[in-house]
Amino acid sequence: MHNPGNATADRFPAEERFAEGTQFIAGRLTRGTSGRTHAVVDPASGEEVLRYELAGTADVDRAVAAARAAFPGWAAATPGERSDALHRFAAVLADRAEDFARAESLQCGKPLKLSREFDVPGTIDNTAFFAGAARLLQGQSAGEYSGDHTSYIRREPIGVVGSIAPWNYPLQMAAWKVLPAIAAGNTIVLKPAELTPLTSLLFAQAATDAGIPDGVINIVTGTGREAGEHLVGHPDVAMTSFTGSTAVGKRVAEIATATVKRLHLELGGKAPFVVFDDADPEAAAHGAVAGALINTGQDCTAATRAYVQRPLYEAFVERTAALMETVRLGDPFASGTDLGPLISHAQRDRVAGFVDRARAYARVVTGGEAPEGELAKGAFYRPTLIADAAQDSEVVQSEIFGPVLVVLPFDTDDEGIALANDTPYGLAASAWTRDVYRANRATREIKAGCVWVNDHIPIISEMPHGGYKSSGYGKDMSAYSFEEYTQIKHVMFDNTAVAAKDWHRTVFGDR
Repeated sequence: MHNPGNATADRFPAEERFAEGTQFIAGRLTRGTSGRTHAVVDPASGEEVLRYELAGTADVDRAVAAARAAFPGWAAATPGERSDALHRFAAVLADRAEDFARAESLQCGKPLKLSREFDVPGTIDNTAFFAGAARLLQGQSAGEYSGDHTSYIRREPIGVVGSIAPWNYPLQMAAWKVLPAIAAGNTIVLKPAELTPLTSLLFAQAATDAGIPDGVINIVTGTGREAGEHLVGHPDVAMTSFTGSTAVGKRVAEIATATVKRLHLELGGKAPFVVFDDADPEAAAHGAVAGALINTGQDCTAATRAYVQRPLYEAFVERTAALMETVRLGDPFASGTDLGPLISHAQRDRVAGFVDRARAYARVVTGGEAPEGELAKGAFYRPTLIADAAQDSEVVQSEIFGPVLVVLPFDTDDEGIALANDTPYGLAASAWTRDVYRANRATREIKAGCVWVNDHIPIISEMPHGGYKSSGYGKDMSAYSFEEYTQIKHVMFDNTAVAAKDWHRTVFGDR
């Protein structure tokens, strides 16, 4: 590994922390063996933070072997023992909160205040939640459902889980995958995005320091094509959990099918933001800006399509554009920064391509450009509002994953809800109205895994996150997530010790 000694390293000492390597296997850091390197780059400055050796298939094999070896002991631990370990884990995370926040902001470019107030506290809260959930691993009550037999249901861990996390929320996505899996008694191998491995590695180290046994949590930092595909297809991996684009999710599903793995997919989104004509227009405009620009729009649940009932349409466009123009781009570590860069220059150019093509068929009201001057070194892009695009246009139907909001008018409530449902995605949505009947109808009829009313973006550990349609299946967070990392076994007792003989006689006659 090599760090060029630039100013970004002073914000988080990545070279020092990962001097031994960036693969975390069986409780220790080691170097990758693929023979290739990759750089973690500060997207705000374009400067290299850390160059590290990528994992190869041999590293994945070692990580899976470590997880498999750790599984019997961890699965045999009592729920109380696993719970205690996770409570200690939450305490260690809280003690190291600033380290996590700084590493997350450095590798992702998100404002430090967002990492401090959202990503890190949310991760600690998730850990505390699953510490409690670990004690609720239960089946169903026993009962006599067939003559003299007693049946009951056991919930058991599945085995080794192979998970792949994205680059937009690397810490939280690591937590959402690791915590329910290990709370239920599984062991895990996690592959973070190669752009953003730092906080996943810190997370695994914190778990070990909290007393979670070696091999329960393993991290391999390699490419999706090599390390990721090998992990998904590995015969000793019993379940795969993936968060990322729908296109890659389809490839993951294809590979997992060959070994009939349990599969959990949280995929893309194109969240509608439906504003009815009785909504509070000022609240809706502020909500749209916050919902569209969270994490520079690199959020599968971000508000991307605002449908505004015609009486409010023009005023909404004008007010939302005005609010976007007050958003301050800048150094993620500066206290006055509202919006950081996109994850990379390649992602910035991808977003710019969507906007530039839209100029031929829609109105770019504000934004639509990268800033000049000092910010040009980073992957910054101005908050962008596009109006009057057609429903079947690219910017309405495709996931842009940047600070871009598209606004379209609608006339009737029927039309607004129909337009909201008119994409392949169904991860999240919001409805803005002061009419309880409208709100009830919208939450019932919009096809999405989460529908907010008069808000957009908040999540809580106790409630599930996951999509409909091409946004995937399976839930993160909540007890629903916990249960997905278990398998169900029916146990049946013969209470008479003669039932087997009676059954034999029924089937084969007297012998």
